[in-house]
Amino acid sequence: MTDPDTATFERLARKAMAALPAQFREHLDGVRIRIEEFADRETLDALGIDDPWDLTGLYHGRPLDEQSIWVSGEMPPVISLYRQPLLDEWRETGVGLEDLVTHVVVHEVGHHFGLSDEEMERIEDAA
Repeated sequence: MTDPDTATFERLARKAMAALPAQFREHLDGVRIRIEEFADRETLDALGIDDPWDLTGLYHGRPLDEQSIWVSGEMPPVISLYRQPLLDEWRETGVGLEDLVTHVVVHEVGHHFGLSDEEMERIEDAA
């Protein structure tokens, strides 16, 4: 059996975004999905992460609550999924790949809406 390719990851990520409630989806039009094998060293260093296997996804961009019509010249927001760390977690945990990708996408979408990791953990714990 071969590992799912980047096209499969992108399809799963788009499916996860499409499954979000309409009130969230309507604010995701400009958010792009990018599938990479690993985060680059610059990204890892900026986050204080030593091991590239420890990062499965990342939101790049200005959260909605910080966006302004007065800010121009910025790249559109991007949700990066890191394929190799996701595959590793998939193998180690036995969680379905679609469920895993959905979890990471929803987490990164939370950052698009300005939620911190701590706020998202509280929401998950309460659910």
